[in-house]
Amino acid sequence: MRVARTVPETRVALAALSRPLGLVPTMGALHEGHLALVHAARERCAAVAASLFVNPTQFGAGEDFDRYPRDESRDFELFDTAGVDLVFAPAPEEMYAADASTTVHVAGPIAESLEGAGRPGHFDGVATVVTKLFTIVAPDVAFFGQKDAQQLALIRRFVRDLDLPVEVAAVPTVREPDGLALSSRNAYLTPEQRAVAPGLYRALLAGRAAAGRPGTGPEDAIAAAAASLVLPGRAPLAEDESSAGTAGRRRSPRPRLDLEYMAVVDADTFVQDAELGSQSLLVAAARLGGTRLIDNVGLAAVAAPVRPVSGSAHESPGTHWPDAASARPSLAAPPASSRSSAPSAYPVGDATGTKGR
Repeated sequence: MRVARTVPETRVALAALSRPLGLVPTMGALHEGHLALVHAARERCAAVAASLFVNPTQFGAGEDFDRYPRDESRDFELFDTAGVDLVFAPAPEEMYAADASTTVHVAGPIAESLEGAGRPGHFDGVATVVTKLFTIVAPDVAFFGQKDAQQLALIRRFVRDLDLPVEVAAVPTVREPDGLALSSRNAYLTPEQRAVAPGLYRALLAGRAAAGRPGTGPEDAIAAAAASLVLPGRAPLAEDESSAGTAGRRRSPRPRLDLEYMAVVDADTFVQDAELGSQSLLVAAARLGGTRLIDNVGLAAVAAPVRPVSGSAHESPGTHWPDAASARPSLAAPPASSRSSAPSAYPVGDATGTKGR
């Protein structure tokens, strides 16, 4: 595996690679979700390039750019083991000249609603850096995860609008055995918060189950999902506190998910759906302490009720979830081988209806 730090060095290295070429853009702090993208690229392409760049322009004021997890040597080792041929790992000054004055902006709900509304300027940073990566690397196929569904839709839109010669391929979300979608920012969670975090996915599954019932609409899916987020305000007593002498002891507070938004949207446009259809996604964002979680599930063709999910925060290893996103590839090795708008968003602070942050 070769590591290139500059644009000219990268272009020279790319000239020696076979086609078709796959690209896996990352900000590092790799986990199995990133490596699932690499494995998908290896299956489809003759050569695979990856980028490792914590992009400053997609972080807003007060966000976590300075403390975003970074471990470059570990990332290089994982990329190499997974079969990446070239890693482009530039410094910020290599990507952005001091007098740079050009950005890529996508207009409309796809960039201005939900994630776009909550993180002003975020999607301009994403669109600009991904456009630059496509220009520098010139891949035939670029691979992105479905967890960041709005980002995926945005990238597909500007690729189409700008006639960029690259296919954007989506890879299913990779989850922990208890359902939590993998994210580099999960490292911020305390053990107590980590135990609560899968509640967001369980809520989305409750919404999907509701969507599978006859005669239901987006509002029913949202209501069912939001209702499932009601959590006890206090943690259970520890085993050594459960004796008769502790009956009156006050229980310690338990972390809770503060819901920022929940909506049913069209997966291509991110316009809110007035009725359920083949492109419907149930999307949500929530805060857990200082960590922000996002997730989504598809609502199309829900043929049967989703099986119940245990109320326990942790399932046994190897749990199979109702969507194909459950697979967790090894860190060590690659595998063988238009709707009208409707008021269906639910911006709240918690499931009781207080205003979100």
